[in-house]
Amino acid sequence: MKPNVIVFFTDQQRWDTLGLNGCRAGLTPNFDRFARQGTFFKHGVTPQPVCGPARSCLQTGQYATTTKCFANGIDLNDDSPKLAELFSGAGYRTAYFGKWHLSNSTGKQAVPKEKRAGYQDWLAANTIETTSGPYSARLWDVNDNEVQLPGYRSDAQTDAMIRYIGEHAAKPDESRQPFLLFHSYIEPHHQNTDDSYPAPHGYTEQYRDTPLPPDLQSLTGSAPEHWAGYCGMIKRLDEALGRLMDSLESTGLAENTIVAFISDHGCHFKTRNSEYKRSPHESSIRVPFAIWGPKWNGGGERLESASLVDLMPTLLDSADIAIPEGVEGRSLLPLARNDNTNWPEETFIQFGDNFMPPGRAIRTNRWKYAVTAPDDSKGQPNASIYQETHLYDLQTDSYELANLVDKKSHAPVRAAMRERLMRYLRDIEGQSPTIEQAESGNGGAQLTIEYPNSITVSY
Repeated sequence: MKPNVIVFFTDQQRWDTLGLNGCRAGLTPNFDRFARQGTFFKHGVTPQPVCGPARSCLQTGQYATTTKCFANGIDLNDDSPKLAELFSGAGYRTAYFGKWHLSNSTGKQAVPKEKRAGYQDWLAANTIETTSGPYSARLWDVNDNEVQLPGYRSDAQTDAMIRYIGEHAAKPDESRQPFLLFHSYIEPHHQNTDDSYPAPHGYTEQYRDTPLPPDLQSLTGSAPEHWAGYCGMIKRLDEALGRLMDSLESTGLAENTIVAFISDHGCHFKTRNSEYKRSPHESSIRVPFAIWGPKWNGGGERLESASLVDLMPTLLDSADIAIPEGVEGRSLLPLARNDNTNWPEETFIQFGDNFMPPGRAIRTNRWKYAVTAPDDSKGQPNASIYQETHLYDLQTDSYELANLVDKKSHAPVRAAMRERLMRYLRDIEGQSPTIEQAESGNGGAQLTIEYPNSITVSY
């Protein structure tokens, strides 16, 4: 019997909001429980820390420069393999709920059918954060009809997901297809219309005294204003996860359903630039990531490198669907079987979009190394010249408060990481750019990026 597959996808959730990663605020008891039951990727990262590009990687198993979605507002590449199309071809019913952010349909929120990457059932908006509020969820159905969902937004979407599962379970066995259900929440992303983090009523108050993580304590940003609401949003999402799992148990689907939990990127609360992500730091690129259910239970905590770009081939492998040529991620399923033969130590990260120059990074469990192109390259998918801008020792400085890029003592580390990065640039992007080395004592290149509405980003 083919397993059902559910992706529980949050937006802008930091890695250190998890109890499994040391958070003591009690935000994620359900995630922690199910991740312990299944396989938890402690060092999960995103390959591109901004919404649209990350989502393109997730739907295709390719890096953003390959999908052509290196920035928001770009349609998914027609030539890329598509998760939903491959599952549909294997006999699955496919459904998408929530935020899409992969359509460039002149501002329209009803995503045209030809831009839904093959999903058959649909209840979504292109950018929910601009069309709905915390208590006014607006989505569009498969026929482009606007649907208003009652309740707090993440609850309302969860209710719709549970109804879908119940309708599936009620079908006669002979007409019941296995399903791929992709559920994309906007929470805990900020509300774009007023730059707030609107938790459900009463939840912000519960977390007023929750300590800030070390980076948010040490660096100037917006966290003192927003952290409590952000925590409240995450708590309600975790309750939604518990409700989802309850619905699977009550319908008899739990034993044959794989659930993957991941976020598109993190949130640095304007500490690294003047918005919330778009940087190579842990606060931007490290994300919650766990899978449980058939083939995944008992996999334990894995310390190997794991990326969001790996999720698409991983889900295909989990459902015994062939991974097509052109997929650049790799299936993580061998790790659940404790097989890490020839597993790479590093993950490759691309950052940059229309408002900032391209950058590239390599992350191991010990080191983070990043390079950034000059400011005149902003809006380009890649560059011919990069400058060394970041080097962190994650073993002694997990919150990246001491940039070592200009230290003579770490020149050998930079050289080794530079060579690793060049291999990925050649293999993934087909490029061999020049990387200008940081000069001792200059602290790395200082870059200023101008965003719309007078937002300035400084590195």
